[in-house]
Amino acid sequence: MRENRKKQSLRLLAIGIIIGLGAYWAGSRWGTHVPATVKALRLPAAGGDSSLDATESENVRIYREASPAVANIVTRTVEYDFFYNPVPVEGAGSGFLIDTDGHILTNYHVVQGAQTIEVTLGDQSRYKAKYLGADQRNDIALIQIDTRGRKLMPLPLGDSRNLLVGQRVLAIGDPFGFQSTLTTGVVSSLGRTVQTSENTFIDEAIQTDAAINRGNSGGPLLNSHGEVIGVNSAIFAPNGTTAGIGFAIPINTARRVANDLITQGRVRRATLGAEGRALWPGLADALKLPVEQGVLIERVDSGGPAAQAGIRGGNKSVLLGLQELRIGGDVLVAIDGKAVTSQVDLNLLLNRARPGEAVTLTIVRDGKKMNVPVRLGEG
Repeated sequence: MRENRKKQSLRLLAIGIIIGLGAYWAGSRWGTHVPATVKALRLPAAGGDSSLDATESENVRIYREASPAVANIVTRTVEYDFFYNPVPVEGAGSGFLIDTDGHILTNYHVVQGAQTIEVTLGDQSRYKAKYLGADQRNDIALIQIDTRGRKLMPLPLGDSRNLLVGQRVLAIGDPFGFQSTLTTGVVSSLGRTVQTSENTFIDEAIQTDAAINRGNSGGPLLNSHGEVIGVNSAIFAPNGTTAGIGFAIPINTARRVANDLITQGRVRRATLGAEGRALWPGLADALKLPVEQGVLIERVDSGGPAAQAGIRGGNKSVLLGLQELRIGGDVLVAIDGKAVTSQVDLNLLLNRARPGEAVTLTIVRDGKKMNVPVRLGEG
């Protein structure tokens, strides 16, 4: 009896093994398969980056380190409608911390005319900011937040002099209000002059294909070391959105402006003390001038650098169409051998100089060219 029971148990065990093997065989033949290529795509463990290549890992590291110092800037102003009723207007842009004292660089056009400025950093901490000053010509402004004793981690500032076309760059900002957005690209071109308004321009602009949109203005353009090399400022946008052509102000220009504002409370800007308008061939013919390009000096500031050097302004007013011109003054054609054909050219050359610097003006007076040394003033 006991032996029969033993034989029955062995028989059941054998049947179970046969059924198990059969099920395994059937499953391996007709069951659901995971392709080998899919098996290879394992999701990384939370917080891990084992699946990232070297460039991706670097992008992630730079973003994590830099984004807390990037500011979302919201401005509020009051404008008046047709019936003189006050209408609140809100604007937005980006900026970034440059030191532990809470100084933030941004574009002048981001904070222009603002009555209140509110800053939200990448860690979502919020602050009221005060406007310290700006260089309108270079579209750079400096604001400051009260750190309230918090430890801030500013962005390291790089050097924009030795950039190369093709090197990788990263932009962080708040396009269309989407805070802490990262885009990447390369330096597409260098050394362009980009006029952004009638009185502002980007000298030695850094052109990039990193996507920059409305709201990115004032944010940092970073190199692959996480250093700021430019301040994102403008885009070429025939359709209103990014076309892969963005421009940044070189950080060396922005750093100089910030240093002037922090240490002296104003921007030290070289001035000539003279105003004029671009000469064109028709006007040159009418005035019987031997040159067709240059700046016709109309007014010279009394006691200014140009006046002290003997530069002459216009002495007679005439109407040309609907324009009033002052003629009879010198025609400025070059500064230190660099051609001057418009007020923009003049502003660019002054922008690259410093107050107190000596320059040589090439002018046309009474039909003759002559060189005049001038020591630039400060304004």
